[in-house]
Amino acid sequence: MGRVDAINRGMDQASPLASVEIPSLQGRVSEEEWKVRVDLAAAYRMVAHFGWDDLIFTHLSARVPGPDHHFLLNPYNLMFEEVTASSLVKVDQHGNPVEPTPFITNPAGFVIHSALHMGREDAGAVMHLHTPHGQAVSVHSDGLLPLTQTAMLVRHEIGFHDYEGVAVDLAERERLVEDLGDKNLMLLRNHGTLAIGANVGECFIKLYYFERACQAQVMALSAGTENINNPPQGAPEVTAQQGAAGLKVVANLLAWPALLRKAHRLDPGFAT
Repeated sequence: MGRVDAINRGMDQASPLASVEIPSLQGRVSEEEWKVRVDLAAAYRMVAHFGWDDLIFTHLSARVPGPDHHFLLNPYNLMFEEVTASSLVKVDQHGNPVEPTPFITNPAGFVIHSALHMGREDAGAVMHLHTPHGQAVSVHSDGLLPLTQTAMLVRHEIGFHDYEGVAVDLAERERLVEDLGDKNLMLLRNHGTLAIGANVGECFIKLYYFERACQAQVMALSAGTENINNPPQGAPEVTAQQGAAGLKVVANLLAWPALLRKAHRLDPGFAT
């Protein structure tokens, strides 16, 4: 037992959550900011739950309500299932903390997010993933194909951005904004997926549909292309109109509230 205890103590000391006290920010920030913090922490937990995380890498960010161009970002050394509302770091447009924090951030990783938050006033949240299915579709010359209902609901929203290497060059921000245009989803070529939304819930639901569509496409094409059943002419356009009209309602009134309840069932600690 002595050896086991020693191992456990060593693991506790190595854990950032064991060594860093995270005081609750509830009541110390505005109610509006606290709500965004809880939503964003839930989104991190849901990304981990669905297996979309990539160790500690990629980011989900959200705009802090108010006149300052400040954003919430995950601590760089926490797994997504460890993120809480109070551990999220408030950063400026360069990804630097605007308040004292015990956590480290990844300013280089914020290049993509800062570009879209700054370039699109309607981008209340930005989410970027490196899932295998999303990356696989990002290398396909045609991107996401209209093979499934899920794909047809969101395909019209997708922009494309060519790969320029690891996104650490601030000059890439202009090209990211230009390539996204008025779209709300993006295939970062040879890299992954991205979504923006007016709020965390809308952004997450768009990303969910996007990722599920990518997964279905990879599975469908893995059996070959000879016997693919393409939808009837006009069906993709009708489905795109239905998605444009319905996804915001689904996100705000139905699916995101349900996911928040799920996050509470899995571990209510995210909302602390």
